[in-house]
Parts: sequence; C-alpha cells; structure tokens
Amino acid sequence: MSPSPSSLLALLPSVVLGQSGPESLVSRVRVEGGVDVYYAANANRPRDGAHFTPGAGTTAVRDRAFSLNLASLGMSLDPAPVGFRVFLGIGTAMEVVHAAEPVGTALGPEVWRLLQQASLFYMRGPLSLEAGVYPSHIGLESFQSQRNWSYTRSWMGELSPYYQTGLKGTWTFSDTWSAQLHLLNGWQTIGENNRGKAVGTQVAYAGERLSASFNTFVGEEGTGDDAGWRLFADGVATWRVTEAFSLAATADVATQRRRARPTAFWSAAGLNARVQLARAVAVAARAELFDDRDGVISGTAQRLVEGTATLELTPAEPLVLKLEARHDRSTANVFGSFRTSAEGTPLPVPTQTLVVAGATASF
Repeated sequence: MSPSPSSLLALLPSVVLGQSGPESLVSRVRVEGGVDVYYAANANRPRDGAHFTPGAGTTAVRDRAFSLNLASLGMSLDPAPVGFRVFLGIGTAMEVVHAAEPVGTALGPEVWRLLQQASLFYMRGPLSLEAGVYPSHIGLESFQSQRNWSYTRSWMGELSPYYQTGLKGTWTFSDTWSAQLHLLNGWQTIGENNRGKAVGTQVAYAGERLSASFNTFVGEEGTGDDAGWRLFADGVATWRVTEAFSLAATADVATQRRRARPTAFWSAAGLNARVQLARAVAVAARAELFDDRDGVISGTAQRLVEGTATLELTPAEPLVLKLEARHDRSTANVFGSFRTSAEGTPLPVPTQTLVVAGATASF
C-alpha cells in the first residue's frame, strides 16, 4: 500500500530536522560573538594615520586612535548530519580583509564587507563536507585576535588567505590524522575574477603535544601581466613542550608564473613562543622573515623582518588584554611616516615601531 500524502507530510519534519524533532534542533543552535578593540601608536606618526602596507593591517591598522578592530555576531548549528555557520562582523579588520575582492556586477568589497563566514556542513562517519565562505586552511593565525598568541598578525598571515570560497572535503583517518581537499574560487576571494578554479590540500596530524599540517594552494591568480599559475606550500607545527611553554613554527614557499616576465618567487619563515607565567598572565614572542624578492605578493620587491613581544592578561573570563611592542624593517621604503618632500609629498621609510594595547572578549 502506497503512503498517503498526509503521511509523507508528517514525515517531513523528521527528515529535515532529524529524528528527534525541533527540540533537538534548538539544542544544537549556538549563538556566538565577540568584540576586539585597540589603541595603537606608531613611532613614525604616519600622516595618513595608517600602519603596515596597503592590503595588510587586519589588526591595529589605525594610529593614535581608539578603534574597533572587529565586532562579530553569528549563529551555528552543529551538524547531525547537516549544519551551518553564519558569522558577520564590522570594524577596521573587515574593511582590510575584503579590500582585494574583485569588482564587478554583484561583486566587490562593498557587497561582502560584513561577511566573515557563511557555510553549510554535512558529516557522515569519517567524511565531512563544507560549502560556502569559510576560514582558510592555510597558516597558523586566526582572523579572530583572541585565538592568537600575539595581538597583531605576522606578514605570513596578512599575505595569505584568511578566508576562502568553495567546497571542502575532510577525511578523518584516526584520532590524530586527517586530510582535506578544497575546490576554490581563488586566493582569499568570494567573487570570481577568472574562469579557472583553484585547488587546496591539507594533511594534518594532531597529537597530544605536537600538531602539524602541510597545506597547498594551486590556481591561476593575479591580473594583467602578473596573471598566471600560483603554486603555494605552507607548513605549520605547534609543540607543547611543557604545560606552560609552547613553540610554533611556520614556513611558506611559493611561485607564480607571469605572462610577460620571469616566474616570481617568495618565501617566509616564522618562530613563535608562549609561556604561561600564571593562571591569568602569559607572555609571547614572534620573529619572522618574509622575502618577496619579486614584489608579486606584497606589492613591492622587499625583504621584511618583524619581531613582536606580547604581554597577555586575563583578569576575568572571557576578557583578554594584550600589551604589545612590534618592530618591522623592510629593505624598501614602504611604511608611512610624518616626513614629506619639499613639494609636500609623503615620504615612506623602511621601518616602523608600534606599541599596541588590545582588548578582546568573546562568548
């Protein structure tokens, strides 16, 4: 006997929401959010009031002003087997991170300026799928400041994707090993600016004390004469030496073919350390070298060296305070300053020194 239309309608909620019904659905929904504010002072006193270089500065980009770096609000549904996550944000970080979005019909920074993440999940056994706009698989640092050891981010973080758009498949082999395959629009872009797609991969190990991943990105990137195939590899390792002391190391290497010029190359390496001095007190340090000898990723042929020291205080959960000193040096004049030429044109300089006070709270 065939089921009646009324019986099929009665089954619909259990198919969409799961066998346990709407009550289970509500219990799986979580509301998340956070606020990240800062005050930063640059010894250069840049005339335009901006730190770092164009396209960078997803933390502490404004000089000598109390600023909102990021205020986030989102909702997620734990997959069982289907779920989702939507996260919106405002602040200087959102303006910077979307600045390179391609411009066109229904495209551009203004279209996506509030969006951090919007993705659907499907999980079944060792396989999980995610589709939409979601955090990048590349690098050590998160777009959300409270998840990082330092307040400001490394050049390796700023010059690689924080988010990506496409489809991700993850296969979990065991409690410690997993692998990912990504089909993407491109390098930190929601809108598509060419007809090709990019591929990303990850192989990751997550042990009790050691975690490591090897990440890749292959796709056609760039515009004009700089357009061509980009091959990028990234390695990340974190070692919890003791309960209080942790180390993290990162390394990048990349090439990009160009139509009218030789293939471009860049590489980078960084070392991070963190010590938990007491329940509410920690210190961190970071040293980094970024070599963009052809200027294809930073916009200027240069070698960047950066050092950062951070004091972290947690007076009450979930409030985290960070006081940070940072020095950047380039082989080119790329940082803003107070100096001007005789004609009044701003003169960039090869160094900048920042002192930053940041406060974050999340729920």
